[in-house]
Amino acid sequence: MVVWALSQLVPEPPFWVELTGVALISAAVTFGFQLAINEALRDTQKELQHALRHDPVTGTLRASEFANSVEQAIDRRRVSSTENPDGVMLVLSVGNFDEIGRRYGPQWADTLLQSIVRIVHSSLRYGDLVARLASDELGIYLPGTTMENASNICERIRARVQETTFTAGQERQISVTVRLGGTRVEDQADFQALRQAANRAALAEEEAGPPLFRELFS
Repeated sequence: MVVWALSQLVPEPPFWVELTGVALISAAVTFGFQLAINEALRDTQKELQHALRHDPVTGTLRASEFANSVEQAIDRRRVSSTENPDGVMLVLSVGNFDEIGRRYGPQWADTLLQSIVRIVHSSLRYGDLVARLASDELGIYLPGTTMENASNICERIRARVQETTFTAGQERQISVTVRLGGTRVEDQADFQALRQAANRAALAEEEAGPPLFRELFS
């Protein structure tokens, strides 16, 4: 098209005109390729960042990313004059996760955890954070909520787990036990202190039986 336009301006174009036309076409093609390459690189970078931040099995945040996000959220709420700085940190543990992996295979244990993650997400609000903290443990951060609301969320999660039928290969039903515990976020708390306190609450609940839900502080 460029060569044709130049030929209309110059009926018998010299060699330099043809070279100019070829150069313009090459530049346009190269520019298009460069745009496509840049877009592909951006997509690849986004996928890489997502993979670095998220657990490959559950799709939840990785433990380190969760810890950073929780501490950043706590810091933001501390300096805000319009938001209540309190929130609740929960942990959910699958009590017989290792036994399920040994009996049915690790793939079924992972499938079970994925199902539990879906139940957890369906019980939470937009903006709540979920992470895989260990092979059998999920962390949940509920910014700006109360212990009463957190307790209701725990009961909702527990009820949905009990209502769900989990099966392995050949329709073998899996018996699933979960324990939940939490602690209120205070100004002096850091992530490790929150996790330890929530774990102690989960262990206390397991020993005393549901629906016990205790406030524990490090």
